[in-house]
Amino acid sequence: MIRTRLHRSIAGLAAVAALTTGAFALAGCSGGVAPATSTSSTPETTGSDMLPPIIVDLGTVDGTTVKAPVGNTIDLTGDDKDFAHWTADIADAKVVAFVPGKDDGSAQFNPGLDALAEGTTKVTLDNSASGAHVTFTVEVTAKK
Repeated sequence: MIRTRLHRSIAGLAAVAALTTGAFALAGCSGGVAPATSTSSTPETTGSDMLPPIIVDLGTVDGTTVKAPVGNTIDLTGDDKDFAHWTADIADAKVVAFVPGKDDGSAQFNPGLDALAEGTTKVTLDNSASGAHVTFTVEVTAKK
C-alpha cells in the first residue's frame, strides 16, 4: 500500500528523467508536462525542481520546529490507524496549508502540509479518533 507522497515524488522524478533522456514520450500527463516537440537541446519540463517531501513523525514532532523550503511538502507519518482523522489549526494559513490524510480505496495517503510562502507559523494537529494532539512550529524558507 502506498502510504506517503514520497512515492508520488519518486514517480514524478522518474518521469522527468525519462523525458530528459528522451527514452519515453508521455501522453496525457495530469501534471501539465507535455512531450517535448522541439528540436532544442534544452528540455521543456520544469519538474526537475521537485523536492523530496520532509518526513515528520507525528509521535515525535510535538514541541519542535520543522523547516521546509517554499514549494515543498511535509509528510506527517506514524499513524497507520487513524491517519484520516487528523485536522489542523494553522496560525498563518499564508505560510502552510493542511492536506488531510485519506484512503481512496486503492491507496492510503498520510496527512501533510504544503509550504506556501516564507514565514513561520504555529501548527496544532488534533485527531478526533485517537484523541492525539500535537503542536509544533513550521518555518518555511526560501526555495534553494
